[in-house]
Amino acid sequence: MDDCIARRVVRAPGFAVVRNTSRVSVSQTSPSFPATTPRQWKAQCKHNGSIHTIEQEKIFMMEKMNDVMIESLKAQLKTSLILTPDSEGYEASLVRWSETGIKPAGVVIQPVDPADISTALLWAQKHGLDVAVKGGGHSTAGTSSSDGGLVIDLSRMKSVRVDPTAKTISVQGGATWKEVDEAGAAYGLATVGGTVNHTGVGGLTLGGGYGWLSGQYGLTIDNLVSAQVVLANGSLVTASSSEHPELFWGLRGAGYNFGVVVDFTYQAYDQAELVFSGILAFPSEKLEEVFEQLNAILAIPDSRSGAMCIFAQAPDGSGPTIIVICFYNGSSDEGGKRFSGLVNIGPVLNTLDMVPYSIVNTLQNRQATYGARKSFKGIFYEPPVDLKFARTVFEDFMAKIQGDPDLMQSAIILEFIDMRKICETPVSETAFASRNFTQNGIIYLRWTDESKDVEHRTWARGIQAKWKSELDTRVTGQQREGEVPQYINYAEPGDSVVSNIYGQNLERLQKIKAVYDPSNLFHKMHPISVPQPAS
Repeated sequence: MDDCIARRVVRAPGFAVVRNTSRVSVSQTSPSFPATTPRQWKAQCKHNGSIHTIEQEKIFMMEKMNDVMIESLKAQLKTSLILTPDSEGYEASLVRWSETGIKPAGVVIQPVDPADISTALLWAQKHGLDVAVKGGGHSTAGTSSSDGGLVIDLSRMKSVRVDPTAKTISVQGGATWKEVDEAGAAYGLATVGGTVNHTGVGGLTLGGGYGWLSGQYGLTIDNLVSAQVVLANGSLVTASSSEHPELFWGLRGAGYNFGVVVDFTYQAYDQAELVFSGILAFPSEKLEEVFEQLNAILAIPDSRSGAMCIFAQAPDGSGPTIIVICFYNGSSDEGGKRFSGLVNIGPVLNTLDMVPYSIVNTLQNRQATYGARKSFKGIFYEPPVDLKFARTVFEDFMAKIQGDPDLMQSAIILEFIDMRKICETPVSETAFASRNFTQNGIIYLRWTDESKDVEHRTWARGIQAKWKSELDTRVTGQQREGEVPQYINYAEPGDSVVSNIYGQNLERLQKIKAVYDPSNLFHKMHPISVPQPAS
């Protein structure tokens, strides 16, 4: 037995490592007692007497990754960067938006072309390895990471091409909405994209995609013209209304389940350089007045308008604050009239002005920075917001974060979007099941103490359940029969509060899954089960 200073993980066949300790014990497995799970490995080490203490840490066993396998992968890949635990740049490649999403990959590849992705997928399947795909890396649950498997990191595939004649924007799968916004703006164009501009295009698109332009043009998937996809069998296909139409249908709302999307083409629209937008901030005693105005704004829908209401601590530490981000795709006069009721309440901060459209998608960036541990819990509500309920949620939330200063950068975010354009598209037209007038929101918790993970997530689920209960009391079963109120991109895997996030589209999705990914290689985000034939 050799004692060694701990690295994050040792990658070798049949070796165990105690992670997160100052010193670890490493012991080679006995061929007569093969370990196939961490529990079996722990039992084996006890049997051999080779590990004396694990300091209450998890024992990891990297079952199949070894130097021979890695060398075979390197020999087959043509243009990718290949990172293993002993490579410079490996640790940086594991970084995600949230520390809760970080896992120690067995190998990370950073390709620049689909051919290497195809090769890597076939190699991973040959060796029975887990596969994850990283675009923007915003998953708080680690869906873009793999513990000991293969990560296909698309960060080197970020090109954006604009066709001003066809008014389309084509984007590689590793790009963020920042690149898309800026490239489109150079031609006076925009498409429906994310409201936090360092979000990856892939994750947002494949789960539906709301943005400030959704009132006018619908979801991001409603503006997806085509996609290039590397399938589990290694083939590169184009999915559109005329090519692989069933795959194209499935990609729009359940797209994480079918392959690695390496290129998206979106319909774009003429977009004025300047829009009316900014931030209003109010003290907590103004909550009821703020929601009265937000309810009134939503009751008179305008497709060019949108808003977000955020419960948070004031950035200057002065106390509980209600922040409203306002957006109007029009003139200062039009936008000023639209939000005059809010302004008349008397905000303590008012930055409303004409600003470049690309700037609007940076307004949440200060709150949505990289680092720390994070949890997303999607909520939803039937407008108008009940003022007493809003007050109760606000007070409960503030009590929670004031009781634990580590949570001070957390927030509850409620969206106010004109849903009419989104609801014009029938639910059966795409895989996206949540087409209704229910509004979306997020319980966004942020902390640093890993020991509090379960506590904070459990608390958030309790608040999430209150929103679900509030919705249930306001609608009848007949009114909601068959509807899916929860937005899939705001539902962490295994943590949905609806029984079937795909609703009436599930059966069709299962048939598509059986054709394009029957072995369930792509299973990280709300996986679709393929019914097995009766024996």
